[in-house]
Amino acid sequence: MAITGSTSTAQPQFITSIGNGTSSNVPLIENQDSNQIIVPDRKGWKNLFAYMGPGFLVSIAYIDPGNFETDLQAGAQYKYELLWIILVASCAALIIQSLAANLGVVTGKHLAEHCRAEYPRVPNFILWVLAEIAIVACDIPEVIGTAFALNMLFNIPVWCGVLLTGLSTLVLLALQQYGVRKLEFLIAFLVCTIAACFCVELGYAKTNSSEVIKGLFVPSLKGDGATGLAISLLGAMVMPHNLFLHSALVLSRRVPRSIQGIKDACRFYTIESAFALMVAFLINVSVISVSGTVCNSTNLSPEDQTSCQNLDLNKASFLLKNVLGSFSSKIFAIALLASGQSSTITGTYAGQYVMQGFLDLRLRPWLRNFLTRCLAIVPSLIVSIIGGSAGAGKLIIISSMILSFELPFALIPLLKFTSSKTKMGSYANSTLITAVTWVIGSLIMAINIYFIATGFIKLLLHSGLKVVLAVFAGIFGFSGMLIYLTGIAYLVYRKNKKVTPLLPLDEADIGQRIDNLNNGSLYSHPREDIVSMQLPQRIRTADID
Repeated sequence: MAITGSTSTAQPQFITSIGNGTSSNVPLIENQDSNQIIVPDRKGWKNLFAYMGPGFLVSIAYIDPGNFETDLQAGAQYKYELLWIILVASCAALIIQSLAANLGVVTGKHLAEHCRAEYPRVPNFILWVLAEIAIVACDIPEVIGTAFALNMLFNIPVWCGVLLTGLSTLVLLALQQYGVRKLEFLIAFLVCTIAACFCVELGYAKTNSSEVIKGLFVPSLKGDGATGLAISLLGAMVMPHNLFLHSALVLSRRVPRSIQGIKDACRFYTIESAFALMVAFLINVSVISVSGTVCNSTNLSPEDQTSCQNLDLNKASFLLKNVLGSFSSKIFAIALLASGQSSTITGTYAGQYVMQGFLDLRLRPWLRNFLTRCLAIVPSLIVSIIGGSAGAGKLIIISSMILSFELPFALIPLLKFTSSKTKMGSYANSTLITAVTWVIGSLIMAINIYFIATGFIKLLLHSGLKVVLAVFAGIFGFSGMLIYLTGIAYLVYRKNKKVTPLLPLDEADIGQRIDNLNNGSLYSHPREDIVSMQLPQRIRTADID
């Protein structure tokens, strides 16, 4: 499939503005009936509204059922002690997501396409497999969260709800042809409903503000399982598929390809991401604080005490009784349903971009979603049948940990690409940003390696296996860890070899070509293939005629 946004040395990607600014005002494409958002080539904060959208779609992944599940357990088990993980993860997410957006804006290609161009066939295939596993791991909490919501609303067994979730998202995807903006607004409204409820509950629960502030700024990992839950929180916040998603979503805008236009786009996308992630941060803090306050209260009923000991999404509605009374279960279920479905839609987009980028292959959204849902439904169904809602809740934690372990295989290529002048030119990361991002990435990898090593050693010591079996299990396990470390080392130390042409035309070249700019051939934006995946439209009779 030919990529409309590809660049070549014959088609430089940037143009410099000349005196009267005529060249930078040339429309990027001539089809004014396109669904793309046009960003005018002008200065001022009014342009910010034209960039609003991608950051909020990405932020949905930060308030999905997986986040709710880990937030609830973190608050119930450790009160406010793990709030600092949310703060660190949110700050790291802002920096990382901004880099992902910059990569797409500057180069006109998203992260998966860069990986296909940069890495040999075998590493590229492995990265694709890992990206697909990450998307499935992200989809599992959405499947289970939706099943819990159906159970609370209609008393449907969890395992039946798991089966029904495969159809629900296909229905929502079909509704997008009537206007994706309306659908997104409805979903955002429902998710904000539960967020508002938790924020109001903070006042009723009489949360100790000093303890909350201490939890935010004083790192602490006390008690058994705190490290694992912290990794789950980190995995639920900074997701690998979000990096592929954000770098592709920004390609749906008609951005002025002047040097100043690129700088403005990078700045405004960062501002938009900061606002969206701040909202997600406040929601996560509210959920943890409410869970920590209520579950550590001294006047809990025996039934609520039992729920707090193994708190999951299916039991969490009692936390909102002070605000919503008898309707707490229904409102919580509706918002949980909206959160799961909206997250699945963005996951479907990410899956499309990953497949198109790594394999140069595109599937229809309904088919892509069907395949992903099948892979997520099978483990969810097995666990929900055998372990019930408690087992399904634990599966959410496990899937979040998988996301954290896989994060380096999306994060390292992003850091390498955005720090490379061969790919980003003068827009490459500064020395400070490079140092900060690599420190963040190194900490994430160090935590993952530490948890894998210590967890596996404890498992061997307490497994009760015979010496021979323990030795073979140890060899197998440590060989897996060695492969994991080798893969990370390969991505870190391999030098970028593919050069992305980023040669701005000088004024002399512009003078020679100024009469040919109307055909828009000098621009790589907007990406028609990206837009067609993001905003499917009904085929009109007029279009066929």
